Amino acid sequence: MLFNYFSLPVRVYYQDTDAGGVVYHSTYLNFMERARYEWLRELGFNANTLIATSKVLFMIRSIEVEYFKPATLDDLLNITVAVQEVGRSRITLSQEVLCSHIKLVNATVHVVCVDTVKLRPVSIPASLREKIGKPA
Repeated sequence: MLFNYFSLPVRVYYQDTDAGGVVYHSTYLNFMERARYEWLRELGFNANTLIATSKVLFMIRSIEVEYFKPATLDDLLNITVAVQEVGRSRITLSQEVLCSHIKLVNATVHVVCVDTVKLRPVSIPASLREKIGKPA
């Protein structure tokens, strides 16, 4: 089940590519991270505010990535975020990189909510859980 779907448009710039104009494999991870931050912002949360007020931050536990087709210089991509599952301290997200509705990259991202001092798992703040813990 996927919910809280979000999409961020991203243009491929020269700095994102190799000499042949093809996007580096690791650049897709940067695009996906940017989309996750903007998804949080769309939900009404700011990473800095979560750190300052709730004393939590989100860390990646694991990412499984599949690359299907390359993006190239000047492509307009859509980077998606959708919630698959929410636990006490973790969120499983599905992310895709699309170009003209063609899937280029697919990823499953496991994110863990941790406290800012000991970096140990803690419960996701109730206000955020309320926004992501149910279909929009």
